[in-house]
Amino acid sequence: MRSLLLYAWLLILTCGNSYGQNVIDAKKDDINASPKYTATPFKSNRNYVYTRHQYPDANGAGLIIINSFPKSGINYTAPNGEKYVYAVFWTQFTNEAKEPLELKIDFPVDSFELPSAPGNFIKLLIPSDTMTLEKTTKFDYGLNVKTFLDNGRHKSSSLKRVIKPKESNSFYVVPLSNRGVNGTLRTEFYIKEQSLFYKINDKEIYCGSIKIKN
Repeated sequence: MRSLLLYAWLLILTCGNSYGQNVIDAKKDDINASPKYTATPFKSNRNYVYTRHQYPDANGAGLIIINSFPKSGINYTAPNGEKYVYAVFWTQFTNEAKEPLELKIDFPVDSFELPSAPGNFIKLLIPSDTMTLEKTTKFDYGLNVKTFLDNGRHKSSSLKRVIKPKESNSFYVVPLSNRGVNGTLRTEFYIKEQSLFYKINDKEIYCGSIKIKN
């Protein structure tokens, strides 16, 4: 009887160790299959940061995307007298990998309607200006909105930048709408299924990609 109990105990230990090893190996394979990204966070007053998304690689680091809260003067009147409502956001992509990353963004050319705000049509615009840490406390995050909208409100919005290893890149996004939303306006970039998406309140938009530059 003692021999049978000893045999059963050894069998349990052997199976348990084998199962644990399989779990560890599976997790290791999953990590190694992840995109090869690394990053560091945006060093700023946290009052300006809405979301922070981290995408780890095999080394435990990852690409980090920082999305801001809005800041704006709210109302804008075009040279032809048309009235709009705007907000200014910024986003930062940081790359600490050994390879450069290529960021591509293409927003819809036409305005779109927010599901939660019928009749509210928004167009997403990307100024060519670069956002910097020193601008976080400034009005409209330091962007000259009137000059930008006077000249660029009807243009298509796209962005293509190469983020070198150990560097960050920050840029603006300006939603321009025919009227304001009831409540808050929140936006963010994030990665899903290897593609880049932008979400504005309850509207999700496929908008591009970020990948290792060959």
